[in-house]
Amino acid sequence: MKNAILLVMLLALAAGCGEKGPTGGKSLGYRTATITRSDIVSSVSATGTVTPRNTAKGIPVGAQVNGKIIRLYVDYNDTVTNNQAVAEIDPLVYDAEYKRAVAQLHVNERGVETARCTLNVRKEELILAEKTYARKKALSEKKMAPVADYDSALEAYEKAKLAVDSAEAALHSAEASVEASRASVDQAKANLDYCTIRSPVNGIVIDRKVELGETVVSSMNAVPVLTIAEDLDVIWISADIPEADVGNIRVGQRVSFTVDAYKTAGRLRQFTGTVKQVRKASTTTNNVVTFPVIVEAENPGQILFPGMTATLSIETARAENVLAVAAAGFRFRPKDEDRERVKGEIPRGPKLWLAPKTPGGELEFVRVTAGVTDDSFTEIVADDPTGLEGREVVLGYATANMNFKSGDTSNPFMPKFPKRNKNKGTAPEGKKQ
Repeated sequence: MKNAILLVMLLALAAGCGEKGPTGGKSLGYRTATITRSDIVSSVSATGTVTPRNTAKGIPVGAQVNGKIIRLYVDYNDTVTNNQAVAEIDPLVYDAEYKRAVAQLHVNERGVETARCTLNVRKEELILAEKTYARKKALSEKKMAPVADYDSALEAYEKAKLAVDSAEAALHSAEASVEASRASVDQAKANLDYCTIRSPVNGIVIDRKVELGETVVSSMNAVPVLTIAEDLDVIWISADIPEADVGNIRVGQRVSFTVDAYKTAGRLRQFTGTVKQVRKASTTTNNVVTFPVIVEAENPGQILFPGMTATLSIETARAENVLAVAAAGFRFRPKDEDRERVKGEIPRGPKLWLAPKTPGGELEFVRVTAGVTDDSFTEIVADDPTGLEGREVVLGYATANMNFKSGDTSNPFMPKFPKRNKNKGTAPEGKKQ
């Protein structure tokens, strides 16, 4: 009796193992996805930091002279304009230096006048010595005057010429002293003007490092008095892009981004911008090479603050209203037994495998090229797309341990196509600011 029962069980098991799926193998069917029309947007995701334009941390405004702060005209978040006075250093010492330099200039200018008068006197003396020399020479040649008188007149004439040369040199020296004094006056005036610290740009004060009465020192390493962000109506976002993705990024590409500070109905508010720069200065961290990419965006109401972290989605390619299918369809390769049942020669190259139109039928293939992809769905580029829309593309084989239901050919694990949006497709739609 036991042997009979065991025989029946073995026969039943053999019969179960002999049942085959549509492919003739042990699989129960295919996992498929439908070809449909959609918008496909390829993007690169990254995180970045909101910064003022042109500078990563704002423009530091320092002191160019040493002294005590006696006035502060601005505070945090104050709006400033180009050349506006923002602070003042005690000008007492620098005003005294300026007045001293002006006085020295006047002294040197009088010295020039004195040297010029001396030169004129020496020139008159030279004229008289020249006449005396000529007269003595004529008398000496006629033997009417002693030779000693001629020699004295010649000596006086030579000395007069040297005196003129010396007077001219003294005049040039006095004029040079005047030029040096004028430079000293300009320097003293500049130092006096530097006592008033002015904003170099239009912007907003984002930091203040000094207090009223504090002494500031002018040096390269000195702490700046203020930090000004230039025009926060437009901001930059600096993001580090890996070298594997930076080749797809171009200036002018559209960027959507969010910051954690702003949510609407529980969803992060979206902002938009464009790629302004793709910089070539690479950075290597833990053997990962990245390149800085600068995104420029409008900042309505200046609600985006420098230092905020932004999550970016850089749109690198877009295809609207195109035939698309799950990206896994381009990676499917049928088993040998399924390939043998296909009619005709199977060409090489990229192709999609279409599910049989009837149960137990053969697979079909269509030559296509993969277009724009967002990693979940891929655009189908075909020479003749007629009849492809609505067809089922094979993504893989369904097996018993997947709890695959009879007659269900869809892939339960594949993402579903989003509802088509004429503006954005698969990318998040930016809200109007």
